[in-house]
Formats: sequence, structure tokens, C-alpha cells
Amino acid sequence: MKYNFDEIIERRGSDCVKYDGLEHFFGSSDLLPMWVADMDFRSPDFVVKALRERLDHEVLGYAIPSPSYFSSAISWLDRHYSISATREELHFIPGIVAGIAFALQAFSVPGDKVLVTTPVYPPFIHLPSDSGRQLVTSPLHITDGRFAIDFDDFEQKVKGCKIFILSNPHNPAGTIWGEAVLKRIADICHRNGVLVIADEIHADLTLPPRQHVSFSTVSDTAKENSITFIAPSKTFNIAGLGSSLSYIPNTALRQRFHSYLDGYGVAGGNIFAFVGAEAAFSHGDEWLAQMLQYLKDNVTTLHDFLSERLPQVKAVLPEASYLAWLDFSGFHLTHEEVKRRLLEVAHVALNDGTDFGGDAYRCHFRINIGCPRSLLLEGLERIASAFHDK
Repeated sequence: MKYNFDEIIERRGSDCVKYDGLEHFFGSSDLLPMWVADMDFRSPDFVVKALRERLDHEVLGYAIPSPSYFSSAISWLDRHYSISATREELHFIPGIVAGIAFALQAFSVPGDKVLVTTPVYPPFIHLPSDSGRQLVTSPLHITDGRFAIDFDDFEQKVKGCKIFILSNPHNPAGTIWGEAVLKRIADICHRNGVLVIADEIHADLTLPPRQHVSFSTVSDTAKENSITFIAPSKTFNIAGLGSSLSYIPNTALRQRFHSYLDGYGVAGGNIFAFVGAEAAFSHGDEWLAQMLQYLKDNVTTLHDFLSERLPQVKAVLPEASYLAWLDFSGFHLTHEEVKRRLLEVAHVALNDGTDFGGDAYRCHFRINIGCPRSLLLEGLERIASAFHDK
């Protein structure tokens, strides 16, 4: 089946954050939303079909995950990442942000230090701080147009930390860390007694011909000292179902985390989270392959447009995901003026870079290109006009 990713779908009025949240988050609804990380593509037909079929049974009582739900996830991990997971090593969680919050509670106490590499997905910054932990940041640097870890800084900052939260692939911009980098992280964290929480929600969105490497697979050290979070939510544009999984091979870590989840009753799930995820894992390979090719072409479109029309903007382009990192400092404008032009002149909503790590990322913004190409080009044309005509 050939899927149509050029289709424009009207999302306003569906209570979605991306469109209906514009007034709340940006002060105006008259914006083209290219911010929050969900795509404008129709959720896959096989997922919608499974949900509709479940609704044919018109009793929506308490649900439990079926054996086939876990089997589908196990098969997905094996097919795509050569992870031989068992049922006991997996646990449903109602979203990866929630899962990270639960892990912080289960494996640290207020006052403990938590390391992140910035710029990074804002909840990585807020969750430790909001729960009374001490946030420690190790800034990334950009080499050859991609993010890289400053290991001299990382090795100093990791000392005395309890947990390192790893974004793999990295958000923003989907940098793929690769086996050598992940092994080095694993060794450093193990040597310093630091647990690794690996958020791999964007793993399925690795753009061809690149390959994602899951943190737990790079060494026995990594496998025994990590919690990995996965989800079909970004992959198949079903984040609203709140369906994610933790994968923990280490028995002691697994028992501690599962006891926490079950003891607080926070991971009961819901009918549609189980049904939708199972359909995605079971039938999603072809849809995903086509969608990734479309995203790859969108990355090329973004690269070509910036090169030809906005050479002042330097970008870290995604190797995985649909999120690029744009640096507008080449215009020699203040952060506030760049932001004003984007919102008031271009009428485009992007994520503010300072939310990803503070003032070091002034004049930086994250753009979501997971949309029909016509919308991507419209947004880029608006941005170009705002900076060349004003």
C-alpha cells in the first residue's frame, strides 16, 4: 500500500497541543505550528482499524495488557535492534516523560545530582530540578554539523552524580551517538556508579541508511547499568494514546523499578494504549519505511532551502527524527528580535532554544519538519521573508 504523506489534515478543533495550544503557549492562534514533537501525518490505518474494532465491543472496563501486546513489542525490538527482550524485562508506562520521573523517584533522593547534556529536551532539565534533585549540565559542541559530547567535561561533571539521562538519538536534532560513543558513556558511568536512563523514543525514526544503536546493546556494562524507554508514540504519531515501555535486563534494577511502578499504581495502562501499540508494532514496518523516506526528503528540502535562501542560519540536521536545530545568530540580532520576527512577522511557532538549556542557546530554535512538504515550504518561505524583508 502506498501512503500519502502530502495530505493536509485539518487539526484545529481536535484539542491537539500543536494547534489548539498555540494561544496558550505563544499568545496567538494565527501561527503555523512547527514546534511540539508530533507529526501532521495521519495516524496509520492499521492502528485506527484496531482501535475501531476494539470499540465494537462496547464495554470499556479495566484492561490488562494481553500476551500478544508484549509479544509484539518483543518482536519489534528483536527485528529492529537485535534486542532479545523477555516479558519480565518489559513494563508498560504511560509515557516516557512519566517514566523518567518515576525512575528519578525510584533510584535517587532529593539532593542527588542528575547529569544531562545540553541542549536537550526540556523535561530532562525540569524533571530533576522540580523533584528536588541537583541538575548538572554538560554542554554539547557542534562538529561537522552534528552534536558531539565533550568527554573531558562529561567525565568531570559525572563525578558525584546518581543518574545520567541519555537522549539516544539526541533531542534536539536527532544526532545518532553510535557504538563507540555509547560504550564510552557506559564505561564512564559504570566507573562512577551512575545509572543511565536511556530515552530512545526517537530510535524508530532513524533516517535511512543510518542505523540506530540501542544503549543496552553496546556492552555488558551498558546492559547491566541502564533503563531503556521505548514507545511507538513518535514513530506512528499516536502520542495521545500514552503508550510506552521500559526495558531493564538487570534483575535488581528491574525489581526495584517495577515494585515502584506497581506500588504506586501508576502503570495500569488503558485499553487503547495496549491495542494501538500492538497494532503499530505488529503491522507498522511498511508504513514506517515509507514515512522515513518522506522525512529524509524533508531534511533534504530543509538543507537546500537554508543553503539557497537562508545561508545565515546554521543547522544541525536530524539523522533521526523530524526535529532540526537552527542557529539564527548569523543575522546579528538579539534573541528577542529573532523571536519577534518568527512570531509576529513570519507567524511561525518554533521551540525557543533557551528552553533546552538556558541563555547559552539564545538565537537558537528547534523546528519540526514532520509535516507535508507543502507546509514545510510555506513555513520556510515565511521565515525567509521575515528576515530578508524587515
